[in-house]
Amino acid sequence: MSDWVLTSDNMLQAAGRKIACVIGRAGRRADKREGDGATPIGRFPLRCVLYRPDRIAPPETALPVQAILPDDLWCDAPDHALYNRPTRKPFSASAEEMWRTDHVYDLVVVIGHNDDPIVPYLGSAVFIHLPHDDGRSTAGCVALPRNDLLDLLAQVSPGDALLVTG
Repeated sequence: MSDWVLTSDNMLQAAGRKIACVIGRAGRRADKREGDGATPIGRFPLRCVLYRPDRIAPPETALPVQAILPDDLWCDAPDHALYNRPTRKPFSASAEEMWRTDHVYDLVVVIGHNDDPIVPYLGSAVFIHLPHDDGRSTAGCVALPRNDLLDLLAQVSPGDALLVTG
């Protein structure tokens, strides 16, 4: 097992490399809350990989891989039973669109933030994903360039984690 370490200078250290990344617009927080725009501090297992099959081939990785479909959502409604879980359209509560018009979710690593157990209001849909074209901050996720993320995924092992330092 090894960690992908996100250092205080927004560099990801993994597999013997240092990669510049983008984090949440509100910086980092140990006490992450829903909608605060912060990247949570802590150690989070790398759970699985999601990808857009119309834009990218299934990535080579030891993690479980699943295609994102046009009806896929991620529930971000703290008072809903599916909070911080994947769901599908139609869905009446608030949820993050996984099939986006931009390329941010073409490749997504689901991390184990607030998922064991899930606690309402402590944050949802915190992923590792691709950066916005304009390089702007995320809503609390970690964004890595596509080729770097693909390279890291090819070297990952089950049990590896993202370690976000304070």
